[in-house]
Amino acid sequence: MADGQDIGSDTDVANVVKVITIIGTSPESFAKAADAAVRKAQQSIRNITGVDVITMSATVDPNPGGIKEYRTTVNIAFVVE
Repeated sequence: MADGQDIGSDTDVANVVKVITIIGTSPESFAKAADAAVRKAQQSIRNITGVDVITMSATVDPNPGGIKEYRTTVNIAFVVE
């Protein structure tokens, strides 16, 4: 090892990323449901690096009909400190 290089320094360590799955909801759209999930995660998780939408679903209002609530299931990736 060359002089001035320390074993275990930050340059020697690769980042580790953790992925969690959460569900966001919105009465307006799938995009807003995904955004709600990310914004909620950002309240307690630092270093979010990406999001992947896994599924989209909705609940239906029987009276008068139509979509009541949009739901997106997302994987959120963040760097472990």
